[in-house]
Amino acid sequence: MRHLHFIIALCSLPSVVAMAEDSGAPVLVESRCIWDKAPHNAFTDLVRFQDRWYCVFREAEGHGSQDGVLRVITSPDGAEWESAALVRLTLQDLNDLQPLVPPEGPEMDLRDPKLCITPDGRLMLNAGMYYNNRRELLSLAWYSDDGTTWGLPARIGEHRYWLWRVTWHRDVAYIVGRIAAERIPRLYRAEDGRRFEVVVKDRDFFPHVPGASEATVRFRADDTALCLLRLNSMPGAKTVHGHLGIARPPYTDWAWHDLGAQIGGPNMIELPDGRFVAVVRMYDASVRTSLCWLDPGKPALTEALQLPSGGDSSYAGLVWHDQMLWISYYSSHEGKTSIYLAKVKIPRG
Repeated sequence: MRHLHFIIALCSLPSVVAMAEDSGAPVLVESRCIWDKAPHNAFTDLVRFQDRWYCVFREAEGHGSQDGVLRVITSPDGAEWESAALVRLTLQDLNDLQPLVPPEGPEMDLRDPKLCITPDGRLMLNAGMYYNNRRELLSLAWYSDDGTTWGLPARIGEHRYWLWRVTWHRDVAYIVGRIAAERIPRLYRAEDGRRFEVVVKDRDFFPHVPGASEATVRFRADDTALCLLRLNSMPGAKTVHGHLGIARPPYTDWAWHDLGAQIGGPNMIELPDGRFVAVVRMYDASVRTSLCWLDPGKPALTEALQLPSGGDSSYAGLVWHDQMLWISYYSSHEGKTSIYLAKVKIPRG
């Protein structure tokens, strides 16, 4: 059956989950397509807000087209989804943001949207926006009380710096950004989620530049910060392997570890038992989206479960809910690039 994948065949779901718990391996309970209305649907994130699910992603003509808009969909249970908002900008909106370089035309491409919940209980949506034939880039953020009404965005980053995923820790927002062309990274923080200031930058943050790309920062209960970082192949780059960074407050001194594999769309989450899992794009035998164990102690990244995926794929949102890991991601393995929602049972460590 297209768009719906179950792990069960001739046995019942409880017995399959029991077998998985015995083996210690994560088990895919379900993966279903939840949206495919645009020609290209990609780059997801997922959050649970006010007892509802919200998933955001980019709709466009293609992966590299210059017409991206942001679709927010919502569901009470993760089964039936409906559109909550379509976030886009007009040429007047862009002019009102007063960019350092004025727009030359109406082409704007919103990409890589991310969702989080602010300390005052609002949804925050951030994304990068290319304009002027991809020569210019702004990092923008929208805020909503209900997931439906978003209003106009705020500029949250320096000109041409792409701020990727916001993580809140002790009521402070942290995010890694990089200058779009050179891919040289910076760590930012903001107490209000709007005015982001540089904490540490360039080689003082990450030594192997250029090449640094997408990054997710998470914090442990003892305030240790972890950063899962993608590297891209480009002239002067020393490696394309993903790296894990570890730092203590004030997060200006980072120790970096080569994870031995090329990754894309990095996201990670700490489970209730203290273990970390990451969901990333893998590139070795075949391009796919996989759940991996992430061990900060070694450090090491170990593939544990390939999600139904292939080709143009990855960029996962992760939420732990009802003793299950819920994963939004996109994939083109069934032909059209579409949005999927997976549920994974992970045995206790």
